[in-house]
Amino acid sequence: MDDDAFIARLPKAELHMHIEGSLEPEMLFELALRNRIAIPFASVEALRAAYSFERLQDFLDLYYQGAAVLLTEADFFDLARAYFDRAADDGVAHAEIFFDPQTHTARGVPMSVVVEGLLAGMAEAEARHGLSSRLILCFLRHLSEEDAFATLRAAEPWLDRIAAVGLDSSELGHPPSKFARVFEAAGAMGLKRVAHAGEEGPPAYVIEALDLLHIDRLDHGNRSLEDSALTTRLAREAMTLTVCPLSNLRLCVIPEIGSHPIARMLRLGLRVTINSDDPAYFGGYINDNFRAVAPALTRADLVTLARNSFLGSFLPDEAVARHLATLDVYDASGD
Repeated sequence: MDDDAFIARLPKAELHMHIEGSLEPEMLFELALRNRIAIPFASVEALRAAYSFERLQDFLDLYYQGAAVLLTEADFFDLARAYFDRAADDGVAHAEIFFDPQTHTARGVPMSVVVEGLLAGMAEAEARHGLSSRLILCFLRHLSEEDAFATLRAAEPWLDRIAAVGLDSSELGHPPSKFARVFEAAGAMGLKRVAHAGEEGPPAYVIEALDLLHIDRLDHGNRSLEDSALTTRLAREAMTLTVCPLSNLRLCVIPEIGSHPIARMLRLGLRVTINSDDPAYFGGYINDNFRAVAPALTRADLVTLARNSFLGSFLPDEAVARHLATLDVYDASGD
């Protein structure tokens, strides 16, 4: 079996995927027409041509512009359904998806529209594909702590359906410490906590996420490798890192895919996972990300990455054990 077929068959979880970032150009145009929203691109091809980024902010500017076509529960349902259909084809058995409510509520879209549309898509994915999923509510770090608190309060009717809070958007200049109090409040509500740190921001941001936000999982974390004591700590504490190779390439975190540190991370004993981040913008879904780094990895490494994805999930222990059992045949056979 070649690597592509091996990766396609490998059961896996996806732990770092922004649902708004799965808005493909074709759907963006379809929803713009449905909702009568003008967009500054003449064609799908012109929009795809704009997907050339030199830094995170370049991407975010286009990302927020694209999200403007999402207005109704049906829009969010269609967005989720398209992602889950693709994920199921990629062998994803469980997904924990980020959503950015502030991106929508700031445009007058009620929280209920966003959440109910996504939950309907999640329910359909479980019914059609047997694919379980969880929601992670992300705070936009370029906005204020006060705005984050308001968002958390607005989400209270759905907290039994939300697994965690997260922290995303522009990293530089917005350290995790800015949101320490809202993360403390979320933890008191029983929510897990994750945060983007160490993508563009320095290792100090990762340390803040650990010590001030008390995160349960680290999103990205690449720059942790610049601090050997921090790297040792992450390995010792079995902190899951949700790494996104094609995102790192498209946002110029790495100069070329061959220089991605995923193999080094594994050798250092880090519990790393492979994810797609914003697949519509970065040129690939989860299996595309696995394939991109596969030349630097062994089959055993690929299985380890899949195992890590379930170990790092927020599933109950018994569900994690069931998923890990599906990987035993790969550990035993090597193919």
